[in-house]
Amino acid sequence: MLDVLFEDNHVLVVNKPVGLLVHGDETGDVCLADLAKAYIKEKYNKPGNVYIGVVHRLDRPVSGVVLLAKTSKALTRLNELFRSKKTVKTYWAVVLNRPAIPEQTLVHWLIKDSSRNVTKAYARENKNGLRSELSYRLIGQHDKNYLLEVNPVTGRPHQIRVQLASMHCPIAGDLRYGASQPLPDKSIALHARMLQFEHPTLKTMITVTAPLPSAPVWAPFKN
Repeated sequence: MLDVLFEDNHVLVVNKPVGLLVHGDETGDVCLADLAKAYIKEKYNKPGNVYIGVVHRLDRPVSGVVLLAKTSKALTRLNELFRSKKTVKTYWAVVLNRPAIPEQTLVHWLIKDSSRNVTKAYARENKNGLRSELSYRLIGQHDKNYLLEVNPVTGRPHQIRVQLASMHCPIAGDLRYGASQPLPDKSIALHARMLQFEHPTLKTMITVTAPLPSAPVWAPFKN
């Protein structure tokens, strides 16, 4: 079942659950793109193949807003919006330490080790790294958990995870980047909360917000 947040003839925006791949990989596991095709085929009784274009991705243990294109024209235009950084992406992250500075911009140069699927952050410019930038602000606290609102400027693999970990604020459940124990559902406490983008044909601004997951780590931060 898809949690559809917005849909029209050109785009489909869904709230991805934890544990679901956005696009198929070597595991052969069912992915979000497969579910979206099945959803459209059934809802509109479409014969033959259904077109779905993946505009961007979230890591498997991450939840939240994912934008899909229902036409090739929409995919081309949305890809250009992401490439030219004309979208606004807002994430919420529950981290295990209070940031020393409640609000700031982080810039690192990231290098991904594909063989280990781990990214390393360098505070100084590295000729082999990709410049990566995000801003964050502290917006909540419960016991020893701290809620950050994060706005990435760039979209590098594992960017938010490794940049927050670099300031000694690992995301809850993220064993790969410094958390000491997993969350019960094997997720990490990172949620793509909001996406704002220009509609590919109407040219109006669309803002979509994804409800928080049901996992206990998020419960104190739900209004």
